[in-house]
Amino acid sequence: MISPVFILFVSFLCHVAVAGRTRVCPFAGILENGAVRYTTFEYPNMISFSCNTGFYLNGTNSAKCTEEGTWSPAPPVCAPITCPPPPVPKFATLKAYKPSIGNNSLYRDRAVFECLPHHAMFGNDTVTCTAHGNWTELPECREVKCPFPSRPDNGFVNYPAKPVLLYKDKAKFGCHDTYSLDGPDEVECTKLGNWSAQPSCKVSCKISIKKATVIYQGERVKIQEQFKNGMKHGDKVSFFCKNKEKKCSYTEEAQCIDGTLEVPKCFKEHSSLAFWKTDASDVKPC
Repeated sequence: MISPVFILFVSFLCHVAVAGRTRVCPFAGILENGAVRYTTFEYPNMISFSCNTGFYLNGTNSAKCTEEGTWSPAPPVCAPITCPPPPVPKFATLKAYKPSIGNNSLYRDRAVFECLPHHAMFGNDTVTCTAHGNWTELPECREVKCPFPSRPDNGFVNYPAKPVLLYKDKAKFGCHDTYSLDGPDEVECTKLGNWSAQPSCKVSCKISIKKATVIYQGERVKIQEQFKNGMKHGDKVSFFCKNKEKKCSYTEEAQCIDGTLEVPKCFKEHSSLAFWKTDASDVKPC
């Protein structure tokens, strides 16, 4: 009969032998599209797994080194996150979309929408497949109506002969003789339900000065010749003035504003009778 003391002694020796030998699990490898975090590969340590953005863990997020020198459970893989085909908003069409895997899209893939004619887009026309497997917020397409544009005083407006004017419809403006348009000659119905601008007709400026050399659009011109039919609203000219102390000339700008042209006070109209005096435009600049 074996003594209990002997059994305890043998057990103790086995324990000492095992304690003297460190159990090590094999290298866990590289997790493609992810990362492995560990301190050592020795029993009974654990390793953890994580995936890069756009991928998910297909399997466990951690494993333990067992007494047998194996990892339990087996390491996972990082699988790509996919999005199903994007839903198409009402009154919209897909302008650009190309699935990456079969009929599905991968993280960061994009789709671009456009609205049907006369429908305005509210929101971003481009949506993106997210790391959660869904699409960013879809835009909305709405039918937008604009009121009929008003005819400007001393002018006219033309627009499509339709019972209702819709988004992107255009209207053209013009003015009668001696008036000029302040604003664009063509406007568009915007997504806010109004017109991109409201042009008006401004009266031209009559030129009371009989003789003067001015600068117009970078050129020296005779004001009475350049504007014999009047100066249009918004036109700008620069008049020459004299600096008597320094005996030189400088310029000051004037603009036609709705029929009024304020000539600079420093400007003196040169008289042809005073032939001995030099016109300011012929004096050297200061």
